Amino acid sequence: MKLFAKGLFLLVGLGCSTAYAQTVPANPTSFKHVVVIFQENRTPDNLFQGLCTTPTICSTTPTTSQYNIQTSNWLDKTSPGGVIQPGTVQLANAYDLSHAHSAWVAQCDLNTTTNFCRMDGAASVNCSGTCPTHPQFKFVDNSAGNLNPYLTLATSYGWANYMFQTNQGPSFPAHQFIFGATSAPSSDEDHNGTYASENMSGTGAGAGCLADPGVLVQLIDSTGTEAPNNKIYPCFEHNTVPDLANIASWRYYAPGPGSIWTAPDAIIHICGPVNGQCQGADWVNNVDATNPADFLNDVNSPTCKLQQVTWVIPTAANSDHARSNNGGGPAWVASLVNAIGNSTCKNADGSSYWDTTAIFITWDDWGGWYDHEVPTILASPFGGYQLGFRVPLIVVSAFTPAGLINNNRHDFGSVVRFMEQNFGITEGALTFADSRAKTDLTGFFTLKTARKFVTIPGGQSAATFLAQPVAGPDDDDD
Repeated sequence: MKLFAKGLFLLVGLGCSTAYAQTVPANPTSFKHVVVIFQENRTPDNLFQGLCTTPTICSTTPTTSQYNIQTSNWLDKTSPGGVIQPGTVQLANAYDLSHAHSAWVAQCDLNTTTNFCRMDGAASVNCSGTCPTHPQFKFVDNSAGNLNPYLTLATSYGWANYMFQTNQGPSFPAHQFIFGATSAPSSDEDHNGTYASENMSGTGAGAGCLADPGVLVQLIDSTGTEAPNNKIYPCFEHNTVPDLANIASWRYYAPGPGSIWTAPDAIIHICGPVNGQCQGADWVNNVDATNPADFLNDVNSPTCKLQQVTWVIPTAANSDHARSNNGGGPAWVASLVNAIGNSTCKNADGSSYWDTTAIFITWDDWGGWYDHEVPTILASPFGGYQLGFRVPLIVVSAFTPAGLINNNRHDFGSVVRFMEQNFGITEGALTFADSRAKTDLTGFFTLKTARKFVTIPGGQSAATFLAQPVAGPDDDDD
């Protein structure tokens, strides 16, 4: 069932009808803007060891005031005693780990009696590039302080101890889930437990509806089987977040069309593919596939173009993706948050962008890195591919207290549920991961009075990021 009449889907100006004042009680349905910043391929154990400044701050069985980070004795069934001590790695490292579904299966090491992952199989995850000993069992070195923007954001606002990617696999399906709450080719296939499970394969280049004719994507069925002959062209048709009632304005910033990170190019009614290009009205009006840094201009005067719902996808250099990034991810994310927090733009009712925006910073998949936390495997027919491993989630807003640690279990469907309830839409309206998620992230917004924004140190100017080359939107092919 369509959730909108296509002829009535119109773009409108900034702001919604709900008033939002700085001194009224925080109301999760009051945000005029929701921004999703989607980084690449990390786990909490890999990227956020810097949170553990004292032994009492981190725990594998946290209280409400502890970060769930494991700093030693990582499980490894191939090592004597079954554990291994992690080593350090640079954020801009020289190797990449497989994050295909097969890598997820190996790392999970499922106990078929209990249906829980043993979490001791990371050593079986393949490594490419200049691979050190035990490449999967590393955490990012912050001795130079390059991760400080992430750590400042996590401790200054909200941190999720239990955020999981929805899918058990790599970036193409993960980006579909954060944009449309499913990687299934159609609504019926989602409901039957059939999903696109991998990145592109076959003959040719590109992704989504812009892929060459010989490019295919693997499907996985409700039993978790990826049959070799069960592959299709990666151009899908189902509703996504922008198709929901009350979502009247949106923008998707990406480093190029035809990328596995550019989710809208895989949806027929958004892309409107013609001769290898997206020419649909929704794409032309709402997708910026020129430069993700355009977001930095759009939230500042004189542009003032912050939409109701926004996704910001990085270039490879700023993505945190192993073997592709240059270490710029933390500064990039800080600059995005600073642009919103310091914007002089006003909504139609005179309120500021900072006081009316909820920001979700999360990572698309685990990237093959170790993480100790056991994911929940969903019941049939969805358990063949959901849920995946843990990823970081930081929630930023004027109504989020400093140092908030949330211990509920979330996934990408929770982000979509937040959008739905925020804009007065029935939670689960897409009937995909949004209907299966148990949380809507409203617990991150508990203050009654808006906090004044304080600039996150370590960011860079908009001009710096706008001047960076955008060629090569992603290098994520496994």
